[in-house]
Amino acid sequence: MMLRITQTRSLIHSSLRQRRTIKALGMRRIGHTVEKADSPAIRGMLRRVGHLVHVEELQLTRKTS
Repeated sequence: MMLRITQTRSLIHSSLRQRRTIKALGMRRIGHTVEKADSPAIRGMLRRVGHLVHVEELQLTRKTS
């Protein structure tokens, strides 16, 4: 499963730890979206910055020929 993560809030007044977590997720600005593979490490990062981001779960579908 993949996660689509979008930064929805500003990093102004956020802690250094939260800023570094957002950067480690690969986000640069409000509205920026990244897709990451679901893992316990990513889930832990999202738990720290959940109030700054919006997360969607994407189901991977395989096309059969």
